[in-house]
Amino acid sequence: MKCPFCGFENDKVVDSRESKEGESIRRRRECLKCEKRFTTYERIDEIPYMVVKKDGRREKFERQKILAGVLRACEKRPISMGKMEQIVNDVEQFVVDSPERERSTSEIGELIMDRLKQIDKVAYIRFASVYRDFKDVDEFRSELEHLLHSKEEKQKPAKVKPGAK
Repeated sequence: MKCPFCGFENDKVVDSRESKEGESIRRRRECLKCEKRFTTYERIDEIPYMVVKKDGRREKFERQKILAGVLRACEKRPISMGKMEQIVNDVEQFVVDSPERERSTSEIGELIMDRLKQIDKVAYIRFASVYRDFKDVDEFRSELEHLLHSKEEKQKPAKVKPGAK
């Protein structure tokens, strides 16, 4: 296992625990060179879950790709790693729950955007701009207007009927 901080290939396992679901083992490791600690997860290698791309190609689902996209969208935003990891966990669970062992990138992208929209509007727009591949400023403006319109709808006070207390 390579240290993510210095790249050294020797470490020691400091702690091992089974996950709550019993599907993986969490290991805390310490690099023997820089002495920094990091966490790894061991899982059973099963039949891979697949992602169906827009052009019909199938690719193995990679949790790290989802995390990288979420991290990019949330860069320099006040969003905790816990919230980002929860988004990634939700996506992974969504893929795992598929009876066909595959999901489309559009389903996954919409799920991520839905979660980001609830947490941080800027991160949502960043992710949507890449995911939806806006061709010009008008498409981008349209998405922003839709976001602002939905925000205004939520903030409108409820109308009180005459005679109601």
